[in-house]
Amino acid sequence: MALHSLWLQLWPQSLQMEASCLELALEGERLCKAGDFKGGTAFFEAAVQVGTEDLKTLSAIYSQLGNAYFYLKEYGKALEYHRHDLTLARTIGDRIGEGKASGNLGNTLKVLGRYDEAAVCCQRHLDISQEQGDKVGEARALYNMGNVFHAKGKQQLWGISQDPGELPPDVRDTLQRATAFYEMNLSLVKELGDRAAQGRAFGNLGNTHYLLGNFVEAIKFHRERLSIAKEFGDKAAERRAYSNLGNALIFLGQFNAATEYYRKTLQLSRQLKDQVMEAQACYSLGNTYTLLQEYERAIDYHLKHLLIAQELNDRVGEGRACWSLGNAYVSLGKHRQALHHTRKHLEISREIGDRNGELTARMNVEELMEVLGVKEADLSPSESEFKVQGARPKFIKKASMESVDLWKYSSEQKLARDASDEDCFFDLLSKFQSSRMDDQRCQLDEPPNGENAGGVDPNTLNDMIDASLLTSPQTEELFDLIASSQSRRLDDQRVSVSNLPGLRITHNNLGHLCGESDPQEPSDDFFNMLIKCQSSRIDDQRCSPPEGGPRAPTVPDEDFFSLIQRVQAKRMDEQRVQLPSDEQDVVNCGKVCECA
Repeated sequence: MALHSLWLQLWPQSLQMEASCLELALEGERLCKAGDFKGGTAFFEAAVQVGTEDLKTLSAIYSQLGNAYFYLKEYGKALEYHRHDLTLARTIGDRIGEGKASGNLGNTLKVLGRYDEAAVCCQRHLDISQEQGDKVGEARALYNMGNVFHAKGKQQLWGISQDPGELPPDVRDTLQRATAFYEMNLSLVKELGDRAAQGRAFGNLGNTHYLLGNFVEAIKFHRERLSIAKEFGDKAAERRAYSNLGNALIFLGQFNAATEYYRKTLQLSRQLKDQVMEAQACYSLGNTYTLLQEYERAIDYHLKHLLIAQELNDRVGEGRACWSLGNAYVSLGKHRQALHHTRKHLEISREIGDRNGELTARMNVEELMEVLGVKEADLSPSESEFKVQGARPKFIKKASMESVDLWKYSSEQKLARDASDEDCFFDLLSKFQSSRMDDQRCQLDEPPNGENAGGVDPNTLNDMIDASLLTSPQTEELFDLIASSQSRRLDDQRVSVSNLPGLRITHNNLGHLCGESDPQEPSDDFFNMLIKCQSSRIDDQRCSPPEGGPRAPTVPDEDFFSLIQRVQAKRMDEQRVQLPSDEQDVVNCGKVCECA
């Protein structure tokens, strides 16, 4: 085993011989807390190989291993160990442990896109927390339930070309469920006096209201999130809040206010020495100045974004920067510079397999060459700028105005979908905060509060779960159901406690292991819901979530492509007839951006 070999390298041989399971586990925990999850898993796996008869220790190791593999994005392994933890917790009658294991399974299933199963597991965590009077666990379960529906709603947004807020009923319903759970979480953490948890709830409420098109509400919640981030000196959270506030203001047409928040985002990103976030802030500022028609300033920020993208070898981000630069240069009538960046966009689109971007860039190159009166043979691909061989640019105002219209990604150009050829703002928003998994895992060592749960109506919570999941003629053990990632059929998956890795069965723990028929065992409805969720998933699922195409780390998830296209296309159409007055310009901008 590779991890075992790593452990052999990390610890001297003299210590390996004498190390107990607990000692190895403690070292694994220390390494994970220090951020070394690979080293931590090596020690945890070594602890499992040594084995123990202490059931609580083994359950803790399973939970820690599951969480460590989660951070390493080895989700199949994470599911395996959280399933072992659940099996053991149920066997020894540890109801709090069973709830936490269910919550951990729910988080892992959510990342894998198995949202219905994730909701069932998180609901189980919620039910047990309320049953045990564990308000801290209840608050976490409510937060996790919100995360599941939040992620499901974003996933449902893929491919939808409607404006923000104009959502299909099923997507709106999903996001409203997420909002309801976040609101219940917020109410409970306020009762508990947990300010950090309140900050997370405010941030997520801002995000869901943003997706629902409730931009004023989103701003209210993000301001609350910003206040708490400052209170804790959490610069990263403060940066996110500034960015989210800027995004919401964009859709209210308040572009100048948005630039102020993006500037603060940029400043904090530089303080944190986070180049990726710095590039994203530059990208957002460049696009916002484009919306303000301050093209020189837009170009300045897009060039900064381009330099960082090149430094980080982000070819997708580099292509986006070239597209934006070409757009701005065309608006200034600087067609030579526009052609240079458009040709670069074309080159990158071909390289990364962005067929939609390639078609758009090729069309733009052809039109710019026509405006400039040059042909392909006149251009030197080896030079940073093209040179014209015996041809003078043909420049007339009408041609200049018509060329700007080429910078739209036309809806007729939609081809096979790729992450780099989004045709609408919400396609990109569906990835919103997809990489933010912090604070969503249940912790092992936090004791229950011990108070009466109260405060949340369980009937209301049950109404939020799809009623179609409540009935099914089949029943199985929970750990059997979660093991659907294995290739065996569901009814052949019955797990024996004696097969749990690292378990030493002795006279001391045999009594606990024999008491498997716990009177508090989950009802058949719980198993029925899981069976219903998994009825179409028999194939192997031990894989990472699909990435959805090339990733552009220097481009924010909240992309401005569609918004810029709509605003500028409207303006350019009007300019072909007559230039709009300042009043008309403001009205047009507001009409495009007000989507609530």
